[in-house]
Amino acid sequence: MSILGAIIVPHPPLIIPTVGRGREQEVQTTIDAYRTAAKQVAAWNPEVLIVTSPHQTMYADYFHISPGRGTAGDMSAFGAAQSKLRVEYDAPLRDEIIRCGEAAGLRVGTLGERDPSLDHGTFVPLYFLQEAEVDCPILRIGLSGFSPLDHYRLGQCIAQAVENLGRRAVFIASGDLSHKLKDDGPYGFAPEGPEFDRQVTETMSEGDFFHFLTMDPALCERAAECGLRSFQIMAGALDGEAVESKLLSYEGVTGVGYGVATFTVTGPDEDRRFGARCEAMERARLAEKKASEDPWVKLARLSLKTFVKTGKRLECLPEDLPPEMTERAAGAFVSLHAHGQLRGCIGTTGPTTESVAWEIVQNAVSACSRDPRFPPVTVSELDSLEYSVDVLGQPEPISSPAELDVKKYGVIISCGSRRGLLLPDLEGVDTVEQQIDIARQKGGISSREQYTLGRFEVVRHI
Repeated sequence: MSILGAIIVPHPPLIIPTVGRGREQEVQTTIDAYRTAAKQVAAWNPEVLIVTSPHQTMYADYFHISPGRGTAGDMSAFGAAQSKLRVEYDAPLRDEIIRCGEAAGLRVGTLGERDPSLDHGTFVPLYFLQEAEVDCPILRIGLSGFSPLDHYRLGQCIAQAVENLGRRAVFIASGDLSHKLKDDGPYGFAPEGPEFDRQVTETMSEGDFFHFLTMDPALCERAAECGLRSFQIMAGALDGEAVESKLLSYEGVTGVGYGVATFTVTGPDEDRRFGARCEAMERARLAEKKASEDPWVKLARLSLKTFVKTGKRLECLPEDLPPEMTERAAGAFVSLHAHGQLRGCIGTTGPTTESVAWEIVQNAVSACSRDPRFPPVTVSELDSLEYSVDVLGQPEPISSPAELDVKKYGVIISCGSRRGLLLPDLEGVDTVEQQIDIARQKGGISSREQYTLGRFEVVRHI
């Protein structure tokens, strides 16, 4: 057996009657669709439910699966302690998923559980499923900071484990959509919110899961999305399978997007290998970008690759570097991105070596090994990295934020020996106020302290 089908569902506590206390009627369309989806799951007659939740234990560099024989939970955090659930875990299937995941090179397991009780991202779907008399063991799986493709690969491993053990399984992808739909909503409004929800619900309706893997990361971040990575794992679990897709409902009346959809597996379909297609497209894009890199970026790549592969720093510069790299000294930042996400960024505000070229060599190594926000870059990541190099102009003091421009100038905040710096023209930094706040926080400088401002221009190489 394999995955019989899947559902995408939101998890607003409001729709549990003991929590909503009448307010759940505001999203009655979602509740009605939820019950339809739960009846579909009951019709599939599963032996196990695989639930992915954004509110399960989550790590940047690890997929967490809940350990133990089972757990319980309630809605006490939302004022309804009387609403309780208890579940049993399918431990043999969990072990097989971990085995398949590790064989595929994924970091997945049961380590580091913070709270064994049911999170509301799992509780809400199970409430409606138990109401529909779906009573079987579950597995509860968290999301991660890994790439969309890694989430998809985890889904493939889940499907393989299900097939290996002959389980009748249904996938429950728990996740809200955008949290930025209304000015008077709990998280405010961003124009990317409705656009994100439009794209995701269109994907739900058409069943074209390729779009789950290729959505613009900046759009997703600005939309404050919740469940996309849950949907990516689900897509991987349905890799190579034809599905009948039904978008049952969509609402955004509370300022948060709620989508309900069902996906019934109807047979194999080799044209629906979305992960392989995405990998091929990404390889072609990265190859094209690498072919167009200028000497600044090429040097950063060479320095980093040499260090990661050999553990040694580059000893000699390439002979064909332009004079402006070898005859001028300046501060420089090297930034790394992988799969649309920052993977490391280290730099110097002024020259610390004899030339820009050596500054790049030095900071490329630091970006891949010394950024405290990330683990060191590994050999397996080298082909997926994208580089940018910012060469800094001479910093100059300024007396007012009015002298800043987030697109043109970087900012330096100074308070005694503490300094915080932020480069210009960064994705998601749209105002001077944001720029100053981020730089101040990076320097460990409180908003109540007296600090001085400086600005600088950069030449960005990508």
